[in-house]
Amino acid sequence: MVPDSEHTLKIAQQAFVHFQHGLATTQWQGFLDMLTEDFTFWFPIGKFQGWNQGQERAKEFFQYVSAAFNQGIQLTSLDRITSNQTTVVFEFKDEGLLLGQPYKNRVAVFFEVRGDKICTYREYFGSDGKS
Repeated sequence: MVPDSEHTLKIAQQAFVHFQHGLATTQWQGFLDMLTEDFTFWFPIGKFQGWNQGQERAKEFFQYVSAAFNQGIQLTSLDRITSNQTTVVFEFKDEGLLLGQPYKNRVAVFFEVRGDKICTYREYFGSDGKS
């Protein structure tokens, strides 16, 4: 059976709402509830650089993000959504305080969908400080 691109987009958008809520409030449970048991994620830098696997590792990662951005991160613009039958990419800008210092970023997050869950997450960013 070929995945339905409309279903994939719907699930990814639902996950992105939970993801955005997690960024803003540091409350990630809604997003974590949407992850498959064998969830994998890729992050470009730091303690979680490279591929990571499992829901527990994801929980550790989002706790790490919450500690760094303990006042939350606000999405300032959603610039583009690109999707196919299995993957949806959200490109956005966000800002907040990173360890107490002003922070602005351009981000692309990829959600790979399997059924009604997110099975893979990848994040890429370039923090140039420009809007």
